[in-house]
This record gives sequence, C-alpha cells and structure tokens, in this order.
Amino acid sequence: MGRILAIDYGRKRIGIAVTDTQRIIANGLKTVGPHEIFQFLQQYLAIEKVDIFVVGHPKQMNNEESENMTYIKPFLTALKRKFPNIPIEMYDERFTSVLAHRALIEGGARRKTRQDKALIDTMSATIILTSYLSSQQYTNSCNHQV
Repeated sequence: MGRILAIDYGRKRIGIAVTDTQRIIANGLKTVGPHEIFQFLQQYLAIEKVDIFVVGHPKQMNNEESENMTYIKPFLTALKRKFPNIPIEMYDERFTSVLAHRALIEGGARRKTRQDKALIDTMSATIILTSYLSSQQYTNSCNHQV
C-alpha cells in the first residue's frame, strides 16, 4: 500500500505531509516554494509510492471556495498533468493554520518558533492529512456497519 501525501498550497510556501506506509500516522515532511514543488514531488515519488494526493481546499465560513482557489486551480491542473496516475482529493483546510499555531503555543514553543511560517505550513499539511485520515476511517466504519 502506498502513502497518502497532503499538500497545503500557498503562494509563498507549500507545506507537505505524508502518511506511513500503513496509512495510520501523518507526519510533516517539508515545506517548499511553489517553484520547487514539482521537482520535489518527482524526487519523492522516485523513492516512495504515493497512492493519493490530498490537497487543502480553501473555503470560507459559508462553505464557498475562498479567493485562494484561483491560485490552486492552476496547480491542480499541473499536478494532474504531471502525475496522471495519482488521484487527487480536495479536503477542507479551514482553520488549519490557526490550529497549527495553537498547537505550538500549547506545546510551549518559543515565540521565534511560533513565527516560523514554514513550520506552520508543514503542520497545516499534517492537520489536513490527519483530518482526512479520520474522515476516511469514519466513512469506512459507517460503510461496514450491519
């Protein structure tokens, strides 16, 4: 079974997280710039099997897509073109940056660490992936009930 790779796409930085091979644990992997993402993915996929890309879906509180979606759509098109055999799923990313920042505060991180935007982006991708995994477990448990 291949890994699931989550992408928190931003215009300045892209946070990346992956599951273990059993798809149980989500781990922050790296933060890259938008100009580096496809080279990074190419190198990563040469080493690791990835079955699904999960991309953060920016939504507003009213459940409509946010304006950031205008930047993500071209990225999604390029991602599909470069890796046509790997399905892409969008997953709600609302509040992931807030949750990542809160986790750092609650974890006792120093102010300088909390201001590390690359760390926040990687943690946000991890939160997206963890939430996605939880939703899949819930869906699977509901589908298996008798």
